[in-house]
Amino acid sequence: MNKKIGFGIIGFGSIAGHHLRAINDLEHAHVVAVSTRNTSKLVGNKDLDGVKIYSDYDQLINDPEVDAVSICTPSGNHLEPAVKAAGAGKHVIVEKPLEIDIERSKEIIAACEKHQVKLACVFQNRYAEDYMTLKKNVDQGSLGKLVLGNAYIKWFRGQEYYDTSDWKGVLSGDGGAALINQSIHTIDLLLEVMGPVKSVRGKITTLTHDIEGEDLGVAILEFESGALGTIEGSTSIRAGFPEKLEIHGEEGSVILEKGELVHDLNGKVLKVANESESGASDPMAIDYKLHSAQFKEFVDNINNNTEPRVNGKEAIKSVEVINAIYKSSRENAVVYLS
Repeated sequence: MNKKIGFGIIGFGSIAGHHLRAINDLEHAHVVAVSTRNTSKLVGNKDLDGVKIYSDYDQLINDPEVDAVSICTPSGNHLEPAVKAAGAGKHVIVEKPLEIDIERSKEIIAACEKHQVKLACVFQNRYAEDYMTLKKNVDQGSLGKLVLGNAYIKWFRGQEYYDTSDWKGVLSGDGGAALINQSIHTIDLLLEVMGPVKSVRGKITTLTHDIEGEDLGVAILEFESGALGTIEGSTSIRAGFPEKLEIHGEEGSVILEKGELVHDLNGKVLKVANESESGASDPMAIDYKLHSAQFKEFVDNINNNTEPRVNGKEAIKSVEVINAIYKSSRENAVVYLS
């Protein structure tokens, strides 16, 4: 019989609401506690009726009703609560990215392995039905040998998006900006489809925002298979366009726009992507239903002792590539990953 997993959410910024609703939609999970430095902002939140509120995440981690923690702190603050939670025997699911650099990401992975708890990272776009169809076609060889993969994330964020946050666009809190925050979801899909990356040549810049991180980044990737790839990620493109993933093989191509297949193997236009549910210009326009799909799988992983699809070793791949783009830009050189 499946146990009903009690979740604690650490950090309660904008994305935490998606986690809260996604968990509470599930039959075998519920949120029992949340922690945030500023508990006053939660007063009157009807979604938190019956949920324990802590100002210190140590209290949440030590709560015996908490079986698993969902970490929604700023990206550069994922490590400490993740390691503490693992040490207390709690399963860990972390909002993307796993952490802002490779070493901090590896520490999270090591802690969860040491204490034998499940670790997952939220890349909910992997659970979109059309993306899974695309991935199945690639795995079955329908496209033939892959030759080119492209990730385009031409989004827009106004200056107020950064000004109203103490960590977005700040290197210590965000690790960068447009690539590691907004573009990482589509980069993750590109890497899962195209496979391991051999080398990266990248360039980042900051053109339209007053931030430490980049608001525009481009890169050329060489995959171990011999295929090439490109990444274009930005928060400076008015008025923001839906993210796009293009996968090209010797036998055909598929194009995914905003999570929907818009071109089939023969280049036929299947449909025009819906206007809703894209974060192109509004970070909160994204629905939480794909989060529910990933959290459901995570609950099943805990109850059945199986490995999460987006485990630590999967989640670190996008961090490695994005950090390689940053390094390539700093050093004006090709960076080799393998």
